[in-house]
This record gives sequence, structure tokens and C-alpha cells, in this order.
Amino acid sequence: MKLLKEMCSIHAPSGNEVGMTKFLLNYIKKHQKDWKVKPKVYSGDGFQDCIVLVFGKPKTAIFAHIDSIGFTVRYGKELMKIGGPRTVDGFELVGEDSKGKVETKLKVVIDKKTHETKLEYVYKRDLDRGTELTFKPNWRETKEYVQCCYMDNRLGVWNALKVAETLKDGIIVFSCWEEHGGGSVSYLQKFIYEKYGVKQALISDITWVTPGVPHGKGVAISLRDSLIPRKSYVDRIVEIAKKSKIKYQIEVEGSGGSDAKELQMAENPWDWCFIGAPEDHVHSPDEKVYKNDIEEMVKLYKLLMEKL
Repeated sequence: MKLLKEMCSIHAPSGNEVGMTKFLLNYIKKHQKDWKVKPKVYSGDGFQDCIVLVFGKPKTAIFAHIDSIGFTVRYGKELMKIGGPRTVDGFELVGEDSKGKVETKLKVVIDKKTHETKLEYVYKRDLDRGTELTFKPNWRETKEYVQCCYMDNRLGVWNALKVAETLKDGIIVFSCWEEHGGGSVSYLQKFIYEKYGVKQALISDITWVTPGVPHGKGVAISLRDSLIPRKSYVDRIVEIAKKSKIKYQIEVEGSGGSDAKELQMAENPWDWCFIGAPEDHVHSPDEKVYKNDIEEMVKLYKLLMEKL
């Protein structure tokens, strides 16, 4: 879990993913010699802060977003949300502006007259406008669980890197902006479809613990969230999982979304399925995932990249 712990501490809120991009490019450069297949790496001009890895003769692409939720400093002490972070008075936040590193706390202010909620930070001075603040990392690990901020989606990225170690044919995409409206998958899918003809995807992301999807029952295969994937494609995935000894559970939700939304809306005919370990305390500093569910997630992804 050392790699996951390190990635959870990297500052990379939506719109400023460059820290994760640099980390991943360095990691790929260092470790690809030990992978079964050395991928072709696309990044930089034309890809913004995204990365596309192409292995062998690909048929399927894994999408994992590298950005996180957080807050942007507005005017004075006011904060604006990046994505949908939980807002609890006293949450510890970190960042950096022109005067140096910052450690502060979230303050939830309720107007007594209008009853409107406003978010602020507690600090001795005003921070530069536009400064991003993210949850302060607090890694906790037991025999059964890992817990920290930004398991969503550093764990999805970690899963993709583990798959990369043995992947012979496939594409791995590290995308941006997912937590705050998306945007990058729109041009990434176009590039992948036109250059490689790939049109089926797996979304390597983290889902929620719910009454129907608890810790310890394996990786979740989602039949739907706010969007509905093509059933025949998802049925193929479930059938492959059924024939294996991998622990999985079926998820059915009516809300939530992922990089899949841009694949669904694309001009090209993409199939997709969201597959991820469930976490508790979503979008907070305390995101918690069961280790065995993580192991089953990696196993299923490796199998699907062979079979699909």
C-alpha cells in the first residue's frame, strides 16, 4: 500500500492535476522496464495533463481519473467547492499560495437571517485568490482496511498501475476534471477511437458502500448509476466474473456518475462498465476501503482485459 499512500498525499484537485501527472510519468518511466509489455506513452501537447498508455494490440480501454475534490479560495476567507466534498466544520485543509505552504481548517458558516450556508477557511491572513485547498492526508491502515482522503480516485489509478504490470493488449487512460464536470474524456475517446478503433471501456473508479453493496463482498460491478450502459456489454462482463472465482457484487444505483458520462455522450459508439471497490465516508478525509475488495478489483480487471 506504499504507492497508494504516496498518491493519496499528492495535491491534484480538478483543474490542477499536474502534480499527479508528473508523478505518474516518472513512475511509468521508472517501472515500465519491469512490465510484460512496454507501452506507447501519449502525454503533453494535445493531451493537457492526461496520459494515455497503449499496450500491444488493444481492444479495451481502462479509464481512471487522477483529479480530486477540494476547495478554491474566493474573496477574503470564502471558499468555493471543487466537485462535491463533504463540508464538516473543522476538517483540516492544506495548500500553498505565493507566500508558502498553508495548513488551515474548514469553517461552515450559517447566516442567521437567510439560513444560507457559506464556507470559509480559518487562517491568520487572507490567502491568494484562486488558491486550492485539499483535505490534509491522514493515512490509516489495519489488517483489513485502508483509510485516507482521496481513495477516490487514487485507488482507481493504483488499480490501473497494477493491471499495467502484466497487461499485454489494452489501453490505460489517466483522465482529468472528472470530479468537477469532466471534459477531458471527450477528446481522449476521440483520439483512441480514431487511432486504435477501440470502443469498449472499463471505468476504474471507486463506488459507495450502501445497504446493497457492503465492505467485504468483493468488487462492485455497476449495472447503472445516473446513466445506463448497454446491457449486452455489462452482461458479458458479469458472465466472465461468474465463471471466475473472483468475489464480486452487483450494484444498481440511480445517481452518481463518472468518466463514463462522456463516453455515453460521445459521437463514437462506446460501451462501458463501472467496476470498483466500495468505500465508506465518501468525499471526506476518511474514505475507507476493505483491502480484500481491492485485491478482487485488480483480479477482475486483469481477467477482463484478457477476455473482453
